[in-house]
Amino acid sequence: MTIAASAHNPAFLHHLANSRSARLLHAELGRRWPESPDQLLSILRYALLPAGKLVRPIMTLYAAEAVGGDPRHVLPAALGMEYLHVATLVHDDIIDGDDLRRGRAAVPAAFGIPHAIVAGDHLIFSAFRSIVECGGAVPAAQVVAAAAELARAGEDLCRGQALESRLVGDPGSGVAPYLDMIRLKTGALFRAVCYIGAVLGGADDGLARRLARYGEHVGMAFQIRDDLLAYAVPVELTGKPATSDLTNGRPTLPVLLAHASGTPAQRQLLVDALNHGSGRDGDLARVRDLLVETSALDEAHARAIEQAALARAELSTLVPSESVEVLAGIARWVSGEVPEAEVS
Repeated sequence: MTIAASAHNPAFLHHLANSRSARLLHAELGRRWPESPDQLLSILRYALLPAGKLVRPIMTLYAAEAVGGDPRHVLPAALGMEYLHVATLVHDDIIDGDDLRRGRAAVPAAFGIPHAIVAGDHLIFSAFRSIVECGGAVPAAQVVAAAAELARAGEDLCRGQALESRLVGDPGSGVAPYLDMIRLKTGALFRAVCYIGAVLGGADDGLARRLARYGEHVGMAFQIRDDLLAYAVPVELTGKPATSDLTNGRPTLPVLLAHASGTPAQRQLLVDALNHGSGRDGDLARVRDLLVETSALDEAHARAIEQAALARAELSTLVPSESVEVLAGIARWVSGEVPEAEVS
């Protein structure tokens, strides 16, 4: 069974993780980040390995292949997408005070905040270096376009983080600001990985932008699904604290939807849960019950499916291929149409 053919069943992620592209990425990560007595390099290896699902770099390679490019020529840039993603995780764990990531001590908890800041910064610069490395196989103009897109995504990530901070503690802030926030904080990187893969694969700007829009919608669906996992999947599977959003006062989509449709008492419960700062398991259980009562979980899931449908629509004009089918399968998976536990 091909990866594309398995996109509708729970084995999709397993097939994706064992694809040729994923194996290539894992091998190259291990080769480029060996064990080292150097302290900084050891921290970077700890942050990167063992790798997560590698969804973003895999999407980079398939975007290149979908436009007729050779994914081997894009491999360094694909690795760079993982570097930037992991950098955001390291910095997020500092901001949020989270001690757990991928089922083990987060980088700040394991090595201290100063070392974590430096490691995250190093990974960001490494991402740009990785794009430049593709210059030996693709024209310089395409490398410049890819680097510019990565910079734009980084700027958007920062704007998204700032917007999220303004929403903290306010479940009445509404859905529209939340959607803007996830478009910037999460959608921007997914947008960039697809644009970069496409443009380095030889696509013109118009086609690359279509794939970028696909990626942005996938990223938004991914974030909505991530919001839902705290209320559906145990920490043993997610590898990160289920109470993190409540502890940090973040009003995720299901909470915003429940507040909009809830009674005054239900709204007050959500306000209290976001503002006392303890993120206790009892709070999580009470909020989960409220989200079920108000159908907010179902409505949030429907929003994820809507974003995935918009993503797949952007693929409709591409020449049909297994690569395009895999990208469509990723959109179905991140929307929750393919049940699978998420681990960032």
